[in-house]
Amino acid sequence: MRLQSIVHAGTRACTRSGLRALALALSFASAVACAPDTACAAGVSAIDDAGNTVTLPGPAQRVISLAPHVTELIYAAGGGAKLVGTVAYSDYPPQALSVPRVGDNRALDLERIAALKPDLIVVWRHGNAQQQIDRLREMHIPLFFSEPHRLDDVATSLTRLGVLLGTERTAQDAAGAYRGEIARLRARYAQRAPVSVFYEVWDQPLMTINGEHMISDVIALCGGRNVFAALRPLVPTLSTEAVLAARPDAIVTASQGATAPDRPLPALTHWRAWPQLPAVAHDNLYAIDGDLLTRPGPRIAQGAAQLCEDLDRARSRDAHAAN
Repeated sequence: MRLQSIVHAGTRACTRSGLRALALALSFASAVACAPDTACAAGVSAIDDAGNTVTLPGPAQRVISLAPHVTELIYAAGGGAKLVGTVAYSDYPPQALSVPRVGDNRALDLERIAALKPDLIVVWRHGNAQQQIDRLREMHIPLFFSEPHRLDDVATSLTRLGVLLGTERTAQDAAGAYRGEIARLRARYAQRAPVSVFYEVWDQPLMTINGEHMISDVIALCGGRNVFAALRPLVPTLSTEAVLAARPDAIVTASQGATAPDRPLPALTHWRAWPQLPAVAHDNLYAIDGDLLTRPGPRIAQGAAQLCEDLDRARSRDAHAAN
């Protein structure tokens, strides 16, 4: 995802003994968490993105989301009314703005989380700080790790969360609608003339994504080819010379959506210093709303549709230049 400064949320210090006491209260609360009109006789289970089986005594009733994409997934799965806490930048859908904040992906207010008495916390597997995840484990609150890597993982996340939330029908409908959007885009664009693509995550230092990132999946969906798919790690750093050698037909980045970084996002204009690049020569420099492209939630289908249109425009320009 695009690197960006996150507004640091203030947290209050709490003692380890205080957390243990709160954990005992939470253990009792989770045993009686089901609402009167919810069947609690049988437990519910789902496998998270870390491969763990998460089992609850009944559908979760008090849920905390620790990432903006998780908040979107929970609402789409039909569990928005059960959210009692979330983090900074959880701004979609609009209803999410009224959910109490418990920090951001770097700093969580553990005392506030405990006071909200959640019976399920959905964690961003590699986005939340490991030390804080360890403290959450000490509180004995069920954790579901979310980190979709492929486009279809979004649909899988919806259905799994639907099981834990007791909203299976809504979640399945949302997953089906999402899969339909992706299938339509794949049928329309995936077999078109390939377009080599450099995706710029950040300009200083210069960073991109490899083939294991979901954005690379989106590029392939649109008939594009990620020129740095073979690199490691997931978000590798590279040199300007490497981009010049790769000679991409198009350069893509994320533009500012609802997220506000500490400085303007790069507009790709710096690449105009190298007019020999095909992407520059044919004016194939594109920016897409980062909230639609970098958050692994249902709206990534909208971001994919925009990228597909941009790459189709690049095909036309490249074909015209060739003639």
